Amino acid sequence: MTVDEAVRYRINELLLEKKMTISEVSLAGGLTPSTLYDFMRGTTAHIQLNTLKCVCMGFELSLSSFFDKEYFNDYE
Repeated sequence: MTVDEAVRYRINELLLEKKMTISEVSLAGGLTPSTLYDFMRGTTAHIQLNTLKCVCMGFELSLSSFFDKEYFNDYE
């Protein structure tokens, strides 16, 4: 799994866990929904750290909590 795949996987986990949509998370974090949709679809290959920070704000989660998953230790 690449880092980008792991980030997509984690975002999908959080969407299910928090019962939120990509639009809701994006808007709550101050992003336009298309920014996150493009990354999740793979149209945008990589996510920028400042964008990921906004995603975390939308989930009301710290960056360290976001990355606190074992699969982030085993990436390509």
